[in-house]
Amino acid sequence: MGEDIRLAAVVALAQGMAAAHGSREAWRAAAAGACRALGGSFAALSVWERELGRLRVLVNVGERAAGEEEFPEGEAYPVHQFPEITEFLHERWAGGGEPNAWVETAEGPAAGGRPGYVHQRVAALRRRGRGSCVVAPIVLNGRAWGELYVARPVGAPVFGREDADFATVLAAVVAAGIAQAERLEEARRLAFTDALTGLANRRAVDARLDEAVDRHKRDGVVVSLVVCDLNGLKRVNDTRGHAVGDRLLERFGSVLSLCGAMLPGALAARLGGDEFCLLAVGPSADDVVRAADELCRRAGELELGEGVACGVASTADPIGPVRSARRLFRLADAAQYRAKAERADRPVVAGRGGPDDPVVRLADAASPGQAGERRTFRGRQP
Repeated sequence: MGEDIRLAAVVALAQGMAAAHGSREAWRAAAAGACRALGGSFAALSVWERELGRLRVLVNVGERAAGEEEFPEGEAYPVHQFPEITEFLHERWAGGGEPNAWVETAEGPAAGGRPGYVHQRVAALRRRGRGSCVVAPIVLNGRAWGELYVARPVGAPVFGREDADFATVLAAVVAAGIAQAERLEEARRLAFTDALTGLANRRAVDARLDEAVDRHKRDGVVVSLVVCDLNGLKRVNDTRGHAVGDRLLERFGSVLSLCGAMLPGALAARLGGDEFCLLAVGPSADDVVRAADELCRRAGELELGEGVACGVASTADPIGPVRSARRLFRLADAAQYRAKAERADRPVVAGRGGPDDPVVRLADAASPGQAGERRTFRGRQP
């Protein structure tokens, strides 16, 4: 392969990873780009999970053998079967530079291969009808991150030393792409996460609730929202300091997460200040009310604070048509406002007070400054 062709392949690999949205797309772009660059028929990207002592396959691309999935859930191999990865820590490269790639063949060690190890890879090549492979360590921040694996079928030219050297270059490009993808993933995570509690934030609720209401209008899926205000936070802040108040928020966040786990797929979030919510898509309204009831009970048992005021609104209850996220939020918010006004120790549920339910009427009639509009649902972040 000419130098110009290889340079173009490197650029294409880097561009493919840069254009990826999320880690999975970046993994696929890395494996597919390396496979094309090396003229392979199959490629895989694996990560070294140190705490579990294994290499876990993240993605398989190209001509997959039986049992090989594109994004496998459980394909992993004990690291002792591939001890070369532990050699990444050896002094010969720890002081600088990158570890070299190497070649394995279905016939045993090849030029540029690494004799002396127990080559489970050789058996795997034969079992899957592949003639040779090149393996390139991936190093991130000076530590072994995982490896890039590219194979050719039986009958195709066997990888050589020049291919291994090129794979080393490709692995460095992949490492840079993975680092960028991880930084972007972290930025996205922080953008949708409350820093104090680790729960979702208002931005995440906005996005998820809009999607949920669209599903409700299209498919009739049940969407329920629990909105709650943590009572007594101001008193704690004024008398014991904001550090103790933050601890109360963190503890309640843990309780909210625990109760949210009663509802498969529920999103637990801090909206800002002492305001929290649970968004459930799919579970019945009764299940959501039970989770809210448990939330009230557990919040009342916290050492700090004075319990929680909790309101619930669900599309499965008689609350009228829900055509927007704002409508559902206003109903839940109005129910919460009523719970606070009545000092209720259990959730108030919109639509469960009969046809003249004051919560429904309050939310429908609310104008700026009234209960249902105490928060602007969109565009205002905590």
